[in-house]
Amino acid sequence: MATTRPDSPRVRVLLLGDSHLGFDHPRRPRVDRRRRGPDFVRGLRLALAPALRGEVDLVVHGGDLFHRPSVPSEVVGLGVAALLEVADAGVPVALVPGNHERARLPEPLLFRHPRLHVFDRPRTHTLTVAGVTVALSGFPFHRRIGHRFGALVEATGVLETAATLRLLCAHQSFEGAVVGAHDWVFRPGPDVVAGRALPDGIAAVLSGHIHRAQLLRHDLDGRPLPCPVAYAGSTERTSIVERNEVKGYAVLTFACGPPRGALAEARFVPLPTRPMHRVALDPSGLPADRLRQRLRDRLAALAPDAVVSVSLPGLAPDALDAASLRALAPPTMNVELARPRVEARPTP
Repeated sequence: MATTRPDSPRVRVLLLGDSHLGFDHPRRPRVDRRRRGPDFVRGLRLALAPALRGEVDLVVHGGDLFHRPSVPSEVVGLGVAALLEVADAGVPVALVPGNHERARLPEPLLFRHPRLHVFDRPRTHTLTVAGVTVALSGFPFHRRIGHRFGALVEATGVLETAATLRLLCAHQSFEGAVVGAHDWVFRPGPDVVAGRALPDGIAAVLSGHIHRAQLLRHDLDGRPLPCPVAYAGSTERTSIVERNEVKGYAVLTFACGPPRGALAEARFVPLPTRPMHRVALDPSGLPADRLRQRLRDRLAALAPDAVVSVSLPGLAPDALDAASLRALAPPTMNVELARPRVEARPTP
């Protein structure tokens, strides 16, 4: 266990992730309806605002800045502009390419800036932040990470780098992380890093990929982890299974001292998000006009700007199309027809 003096220098890190720019942001919309794309841009900018106000010393984006490996150039520009504003303000920014980006950022040349550090391969950036030396290491998302994690950490060189604070940036699933409406727990396996695999020589792992904010300090057997794993969660809801989750970012304060530093304080900051609901209705025995009226009434009872998934189990595929469903809702609402499914392990 690392120890630091009470008067040790402090470094404040803003951790965010899974912004998913490009979600519902088509190049050429074929349907005139409200889009959720602007919600995701807004979430990113709100999360970065403390850095622009000078309230943190370092920003780490844990990956999936974009929703797909190929998004409209306009969307790439929005993401780049938001990060470069922070870098131009003098705050270093670290970015991990995530699984939705297939471990590579689109138009990578746009991300060149002396204070923007992209983990396009296993590497360590040594920075001077708040007057102390920070070894900031990381690597892009990797599948089948379970047996490769140790080698990837070693390849970054972080454990051989002299610094008063060492941090590892990732976009992976770690043992004990919890997701989904039914609290699905990740256990060690081919795609999940076991707690015992975490290195002892770093202050914390700062990760994206899991959309629920959480701080992992113990493995599933209750043993203390060699270092904590912090997830800030996503800045917007991408799935109906996240409907009850608060979205936001985290501010982590580290006490700095050789050889690695220690996490002194973790604070989660919620962001305003549109309400998300699941509406389930049994359509059996209902004539079409009665079904539509019941749906209209259920939707009218929700906030007019809600994001809604409507479940009608057993409904014939051609009984109600997307356009007819949208006509029952306020134009400010996003509503979709979901096919019946079991809410199991979500895909981050």
